[in-house]
Amino acid sequence: MTRRDVGPRSRAIVAREQQHLAPGSQSFSVQAGLAMARGRGSTLIDEDGNEYIDFIAGIAVGSIGHCHPHYVESLKRQVEKLTFGSFTTETRAKFLDLLASVTPEGLTRIQLFSGGAEAVEAALRLARAKTGKHEIVGFWGGFHGKTGGVLGILGSDFKHHLGPFLPGQHSTPYADCYRCPLRLTYPDCGIACADYVRDVIKHQTAGEIAAIIVEPIQGTAGNIVPPPGFLRALQAIAREQGAMLLADEMITGFGRTGLMWGAEHDGVVPDIMTVGKGVGGGFPLSGVISSDAVTSAKPWSNPSFSSSSYGGNPLASAAGLAALEIILKEDLVKNSERVGKVMLARLEQMKEKHRVVGEVRGKGLLLGIELVKDRRTKEPLSKDVTRVLYQECLRRGLVAMSYAPTIRINPPLVIREDEALAGLAILDEALEVVTREHGLQ
Repeated sequence: MTRRDVGPRSRAIVAREQQHLAPGSQSFSVQAGLAMARGRGSTLIDEDGNEYIDFIAGIAVGSIGHCHPHYVESLKRQVEKLTFGSFTTETRAKFLDLLASVTPEGLTRIQLFSGGAEAVEAALRLARAKTGKHEIVGFWGGFHGKTGGVLGILGSDFKHHLGPFLPGQHSTPYADCYRCPLRLTYPDCGIACADYVRDVIKHQTAGEIAAIIVEPIQGTAGNIVPPPGFLRALQAIAREQGAMLLADEMITGFGRTGLMWGAEHDGVVPDIMTVGKGVGGGFPLSGVISSDAVTSAKPWSNPSFSSSSYGGNPLASAAGLAALEIILKEDLVKNSERVGKVMLARLEQMKEKHRVVGEVRGKGLLLGIELVKDRRTKEPLSKDVTRVLYQECLRRGLVAMSYAPTIRINPPLVIREDEALAGLAILDEALEVVTREHGLQ
């Protein structure tokens, strides 16, 4: 593969930006040091003309790839007519109609927002309004945004030193079978982590559970796929508690996992869904989706109670409509399933080749790789090593979340099989170089 380093235009633009940009930007951007100029499909092009296969897609945001012609034209037309405001528009009516045609059965009431955390907080308010209860149960490894209303249910050390948190927020182990927090083995465990939810509710809560919030496949934790039956078990527990099952489909929705919705893999229709990322095709757009019976709950249904100044604005609606039209017309759900299977099979081959690859997993175009020092102990590979791996991928023309021991692969849903395999070939070569240099072969 051709090697390239950060070019002079990228260096100059990044240096200029860094004079004013506050710290805290996304890791893959900070570590890359690149200034991107344009994109097309599954390819990014930096300011020096270097091309990269995109395995990040804005962290699953770019479902339809970069600058899809239909998406570009739709936004051009809308920006010439009306760009802001909460009044009804024909564009929004068409978008809601199309979206409601693909949602799970009975979930046809939709409220629109601009960001993921905003939608999740609105969904939690809805669950509390419907049930009259206040407590929320989340999961270790779970990620639902960075705002104050959800920090307490984030299942990682991300939230350390950011407290105090809202009361009534509880966490319980997720079904991460590779690193089972209960030290058990599936399927002999009988999905014990689901039963453990009952113990958490019994011993750690006030028994006032409004919602159990879960990602059908955990994204930020490493694209972790739970075993069959996990979501069904959670749904049963929610019903026992008179609580809402809230599926956070921000990452898993709109075909990312090879089905339209992640919860479909377990045959579950949640009480409430939150959606975002891929639905906007790159434009900030998210939503809460539920049923008539749930969304009519007071005070959530009162005028302005669940509204957002930016939610469902004309530009956002045009973006959502165009993205969903592309997803359906080009059958990107099927493409996600087909190309994802090809990629997973190739990753299995890489696991046989590289002893630092402890596990590969995924559904559709939501794939994960565990890099370990030792397969028996499963000790994660040092971040000092994975940061080098990230740079080696960049030099060969791949942007991927390879800077951490858990690699997340989530390219645009439009990616072709040849592009996907070319990206994995780069990752394979970069792994070969890095493991040899660090004595890990």
